[in-house]
Amino acid sequence: MAVDSLAITWLGHAAFSITTPGGKTLLIDPFLTGNPACPDDGKSPDDVDVILVTHGHADHLGDTVDIAARTEPEAVVATADMSYWLEGKGVGNLVGMNKGGTVRVADVDVMMVHAEHTSTIMDDGALVPGGESVGYVITFANGHRLYAAGDTALFGDMALIGRRYRPDTGLLPIGDHFTMGPDDAAEACRMLGIRRVIPCHYGTFHLLTGTPDALRAAAQDIDGLEICAVQPGETVRI
Repeated sequence: MAVDSLAITWLGHAAFSITTPGGKTLLIDPFLTGNPACPDDGKSPDDVDVILVTHGHADHLGDTVDIAARTEPEAVVATADMSYWLEGKGVGNLVGMNKGGTVRVADVDVMMVHAEHTSTIMDDGALVPGGESVGYVITFANGHRLYAAGDTALFGDMALIGRRYRPDTGLLPIGDHFTMGPDDAAEACRMLGIRRVIPCHYGTFHLLTGTPDALRAAAQDIDGLEICAVQPGETVRI
């Protein structure tokens, strides 16, 4: 069923559930059952059309295999490298791709873009390569463009992403230690030229010390920037 707006629900850490204007459900990095910040009613989604995975770390790959088996989404999008591992775990409808490529899944266009981070998968106690970490630029039917950065440090080509793809909204990590912190996330906002940012990957664990207040302080010079610091389970409607 079609809805009137794009709805972005933060499920804690870096997990998001997105309802498109056409009523499709996208999950990004579905770390849910092991996520202490995820609300109980978000831990076991029943209806999923697309899963997007940015990299292989357990707090992002999360419940992908179990959710895919249970809900049979139209597409599970990951790097080509990770798609081979997921295929070995029985995941179907895989869309393995690489940076610079764009695919049409459900009712959105998904471009895979660069991220600066590592990617490994813990598989039965063994650490195996997970390809590279990535982000996504997602274009919705209403023309809105969302940049889901995944885990990343600040990097210069965020300016290229901003100039070339012109995202409207960014899902940016701010926790520091494993990703960029609030100061670098503010610089990312400047480079991307986004109008709205939803901070994530903070507060879940004690090492992730960045805060939305620190982001606000670092970004106070950016005219018109909306910082949507929602609580896990809350939704931003666009």
